[in-house]
Amino acid sequence: MIAPAAFLPWARAEAALTLLAVDPHGLGGLWLRARAGGVRERFVSALTALPLPIRKLPPSVSDEALFGGIDLSASLAAGRAVQSRGVLATNPAVILTMAERCPPGLAVRLGQWLDTGAGAVIALDEGVEADETAPPALTERLGLFLDLDAIGWQASRAIRLDPVRLAEARDRLANVTLPDGTLEAVVETAATLGIDSLRAPRFALAAARAFAAWRGAEEVGDPDLKLAASLVLAHRATTMPEAEEEPQSAPEPPPPDPGEDSESPPPDPDRLDIPEDILLEAARTALPADLLARLSAGRAAHAAKGASGTGARRRGNRRGRPLPSTPGQPDGQSRIDPVATLRAAAPWQAVRRRLSPDRTGLLIRPSDFRLRRFQESSDRLLIFTVDASGSAALARLAEAKGAVELLLAQAYARRDHVALVAFRGTGAELLLPPTRSLVQTKRRLAGLPGGGGTPLAAGLQMAMEVARMARARGMTPTVALLTDGRANVALDGRGDRATATEEAARMARALALTATPALVIDTATRPQDALRVLAGLMAAPYLALPRADARKLSQALSSALGA
Repeated sequence: MIAPAAFLPWARAEAALTLLAVDPHGLGGLWLRARAGGVRERFVSALTALPLPIRKLPPSVSDEALFGGIDLSASLAAGRAVQSRGVLATNPAVILTMAERCPPGLAVRLGQWLDTGAGAVIALDEGVEADETAPPALTERLGLFLDLDAIGWQASRAIRLDPVRLAEARDRLANVTLPDGTLEAVVETAATLGIDSLRAPRFALAAARAFAAWRGAEEVGDPDLKLAASLVLAHRATTMPEAEEEPQSAPEPPPPDPGEDSESPPPDPDRLDIPEDILLEAARTALPADLLARLSAGRAAHAAKGASGTGARRRGNRRGRPLPSTPGQPDGQSRIDPVATLRAAAPWQAVRRRLSPDRTGLLIRPSDFRLRRFQESSDRLLIFTVDASGSAALARLAEAKGAVELLLAQAYARRDHVALVAFRGTGAELLLPPTRSLVQTKRRLAGLPGGGGTPLAAGLQMAMEVARMARARGMTPTVALLTDGRANVALDGRGDRATATEEAARMARALALTATPALVIDTATRPQDALRVLAGLMAAPYLALPRADARKLSQALSSALGA
């Protein structure tokens, strides 16, 4: 029997496997962060308990292998189009290896397949850095999350699930009920954790029902919801509320009414009587101290579209990653893709042989030619927009100066440029035009002043203008805003907090309309809801980094922006 309240690392792994074996279709699958090794193999070997055929796929799998298509070799041999059956046709449990390298297109196609409820996906994420994570388009549809990196071999053990008990649990699952108030409690917990997806509460309820069925209960209880919160909700959190101190003394309960029956039935241990703070505590306990920050940075890296370390992508012929081949004619510059050309010609071989019976071999027509395409990249500009006002000027400026120097020192291996916009007093100033010169950067940063009001709107306006000029020069701009969000100076220099807030929101919307990738870093001691809203208006990821030194700030920016 698995003890959900223990929250021991390997006990959680056993619980996750049990839930997935009971209801793989309802949970969608498992996001497993673990490096290759004995512990991960011990867990993966136990996936045979799932009631689905197991299929292992690499991230480079083709659409034909997934969904079926024309078998090129068989078609050439038979002289007619031979259709192959895709892996997904058997509704398997797909083990996706190296999920951190999964391309966006594959993530979307697997996500669409999961939405049909046909099978499940176990994403083996071996990412080491924060930005090396499986795509959100896929992990959003995987109900469970597990991190095995902190578990040693001695702390693990072989997982053996009773097949008879699993079969009984699957039969019992459809009859497991939810007590009144369960849905509201789960949704409120998800909202408190900053989870904006409706899939999360649905997965949490599915996990709770699966564990109740495994325990033999007919109704979801406290242990089921605690386990669901730890495996489903914790890793999706964008903010983790601090634990509140318990009151020193609780009020005495009122005396019983003499008119009422003094005898009452004993409490049912499986009956729902769980407040929201207990679910939050279960989610908080399930995660290592730094895991939430690493997952948040990884989400920000995927959300910052166009902010890859090599700048914006555009269609090219020879440089960068290969793009899908396109029909065309050889012109002496483009290169032919032989595999794609043969694949296009294969379905027409029988027809062409009837039309040209005197010809032998493979018949290729000009319309079959497919040409290779490649990506090209442009220089990237990282625009630091720093709050130099008096609310926390000295500490924030010291952090920003150090982060700029650390990032720029690493830019020589890439084509990165850095610009620095500081806003304080009544306006904003471009202190450092786009540059790659570390010497010039240090000289400008040394004389950076601080203090005064917070003209946040002016800072965003200046950053937007710098981004516009950078695009005109063929660069890819990205804005990194560092502030505590307390705007109090309007664009005309007046000290009007309401007007300043409204103008900052207007500038944030304008920046979003330019499709400029951005990142908002909250440097306040406590996360500011107003700044989270501002990040939403900018269509930008939001990161809360209170008390971050220059190195931590540099690492967060590198992870979130792909630097």
